[in-house]
Amino acid sequence: MSPHPHIASAIRNELSDWRVWVGRAVVLGFAALAGLTVVAFTWLCELALEYFFVGQIRLARDYPWLPWIWTPLIAALITWITRRWVLGAAGSGIPQVMAALTPGVEEAQRPLFVSLRLSLAKMLLTALGLLGGLSLGREGPSVQIAAGVMHHARRWLPERSQISTHGLLMAGGAAGIAAAFNTPLGGVMFAIEELTRRPEQRSNGLLLAAIVLAGLMAVSVYGNATYFGVIQVEDFSWTLLWPAAVVTLFSGIAGGLFSRLLVVSLSGQNGDWFSRLRQRSPVWFAALCGLGVAALGWASLGETYGSGYAHTRNMLDNSADASPWYTLLKFIATWLTAWSGVPGGIFAPSLAIGGALGNDVAQLTGYAHHATLIALGMAGFLAAATQAPITAFIIVMEMVSGHALVLSLMACALVANGISRLISAPLYTALAQLQLRRLPTPPAASESH
Repeated sequence: MSPHPHIASAIRNELSDWRVWVGRAVVLGFAALAGLTVVAFTWLCELALEYFFVGQIRLARDYPWLPWIWTPLIAALITWITRRWVLGAAGSGIPQVMAALTPGVEEAQRPLFVSLRLSLAKMLLTALGLLGGLSLGREGPSVQIAAGVMHHARRWLPERSQISTHGLLMAGGAAGIAAAFNTPLGGVMFAIEELTRRPEQRSNGLLLAAIVLAGLMAVSVYGNATYFGVIQVEDFSWTLLWPAAVVTLFSGIAGGLFSRLLVVSLSGQNGDWFSRLRQRSPVWFAALCGLGVAALGWASLGETYGSGYAHTRNMLDNSADASPWYTLLKFIATWLTAWSGVPGGIFAPSLAIGGALGNDVAQLTGYAHHATLIALGMAGFLAAATQAPITAFIIVMEMVSGHALVLSLMACALVANGISRLISAPLYTALAQLQLRRLPTPPAASESH
């Protein structure tokens, strides 16, 4: 018997069931909608950040004290709104999608983690955080936003559809990364590394097409531009070996410490005064964190505010003052922002911290091609902080002009990730477990205690 399918029979089987084609159309349609939603979210965040910096420049001379009131006020307001109405919108958004994908979570419970309502709230509150100057990114929120849009597609799928809710959530989360970074390949790898280890059998190709389509929506609006533009790096040479090893070591240690700090502080494991205050008075605690972010912004002359995109872009263009304190101050500002509990991600700030770390090593070692070490620092710190080395490598690789550095980026991401695993538990896995605590306790379990 021939192992090859009969062509006519195969075509007949494909066309025989209209439900298959309706399901495919629904998935691809919602994938395009998810991509456009992330594009709108990107525009909203960029507008909010622009208004913050323009307002800061205009008002700084006459009202230098204004950020000391504005940033804590915005942090407190966002936390109050989040805890009162949309608790599932707090934080990055990636742990929520991972929690929704956890086996055993029922369909009725998934709106606690992903829904259109949470997607809309995430968009508005994250943009409001950037308007307040908080140190956060839009990439993690994009995962939850796109997943919420794709999760809604299940309502429009025909009965007995072979497309599972698990597949929709996985495709939506990956589509968020693909559209946010304009890297469809990065979205696919993010889905493999972080969101799922249970591949779909019958609809795998369809879901991959959905991820790519969402990424193409970003390309259609913003063009084929990368996140920081194109980073011009040098070809590999032996003179790069020593400074690259230093960047890899430092980014692995710093990223691991950053991940551990977030896990410990967000879980409240220490039981210290700050953790008790966060649990007892979350709004006042968020205001205190906002005050810390404002103080760091004042100390850095405004450089640590926002996602860090502008500072990194200027650093790559050699137009930024290379402050030796920026890496540490941005590290603390991002931690305080995440600790406050406001909606916002760490991808963009992690790239900014890693890039600044690479620039610091370039200055310390006297290495001339600082952009090369900036790219390595980005890949290393992001891989260490998220413990998703392939995703980090691919995202930074898309920014690099010069294939000779690809292997160096991959090695840096993998080694930094290995160092991080010696220091910290996987960040998003630990935060997903915290999200699962929000599920109602089964009656039998509560009675046994």
